[in-house]
Amino acid sequence: MTSVPVLMPAQMPPVVIEGLERQFTLHKAWEAPDREAFLREVGPTIRGIALGGHTKVDAAFLDRFPKLEIVSSFGVGYDYIDAVEAGRRGIIVTNTPDVLTDEVADLTVGLLIATIRQLPQVDRYLREGRWLEKPYPLTATLRGRKVGILGLGRIGKAVAKRLEAFGLPISYHGRSRQEDVAYDYYPTLVGLAEAVDVLISVAPGSAETDRMVNAEVLRALGPNGVFVNVGRGSVVDEPALIEALRSKTILTAGLDVFADEPRVPKELIEMEHVVLLPHVGSASVETRRAMGQLVVDNLVSWFAGKGPLTPVAETPYRR
Repeated sequence: MTSVPVLMPAQMPPVVIEGLERQFTLHKAWEAPDREAFLREVGPTIRGIALGGHTKVDAAFLDRFPKLEIVSSFGVGYDYIDAVEAGRRGIIVTNTPDVLTDEVADLTVGLLIATIRQLPQVDRYLREGRWLEKPYPLTATLRGRKVGILGLGRIGKAVAKRLEAFGLPISYHGRSRQEDVAYDYYPTLVGLAEAVDVLISVAPGSAETDRMVNAEVLRALGPNGVFVNVGRGSVVDEPALIEALRSKTILTAGLDVFADEPRVPKELIEMEHVVLLPHVGSASVETRRAMGQLVVDNLVSWFAGKGPLTPVAETPYRR
């Protein structure tokens, strides 16, 4: 397989680079002095692509690679890839599910607690010497809350399992009821928001989910409501969320994802009562290494004739 040409459009973790260099002829687009000239030169030969985030894969991008067989993507979300168009062309798309599920679920619970109990703010309070003046004000509590999950997939279920251990009732909204799930199902997101006071979004980005957490949903969540987002920033109407936080339509929010990453609205940054993270849900050394290895393993498996390991739903391959 060492003669198989694989493209890496942007720099990825060392485990991916080193793994692919051992197995394939790796073309590193980010090192090229003239990226466009480089892609014109190597594009007609490329059979595989190893992809991190922030590279848009649409029809125009795919046109550059007439021999392309597989796109191996780093991350569970792949909304930056037109997987339907890739499938129409017979191109395999893979992602890295499962290996990051527990890490993201852990972070989600941590973000929820940090948001409600204001842990970053309390930390700053102590460091600034203000505890010497007076105790930190009392915070809200996680106790007695009802939790609603938007997107009860692998990660959503892992979050729910953890929060069950906290004694919190769980309900969810998705495209349809899951018959093997005991949690209460709400056929509308507004209905779910009305029934809970913590709304956690683990939903992927897509045309279907675009800005579905809107002003109406936030009003339904209410003035004691907490919104946590670890899915995709595109799922939220960000201006509506900013206004809901500013007007106290909801209590607070904990956000790990944003609509235009890495740019975060100034209005959110200036709000003291929210908790903001730079998209670090899966960002531990061990988990990112496992994700990177799965990127490599998908390409190795495909070109060894064994098929992809983790094809996405839209991909044409069926075992």
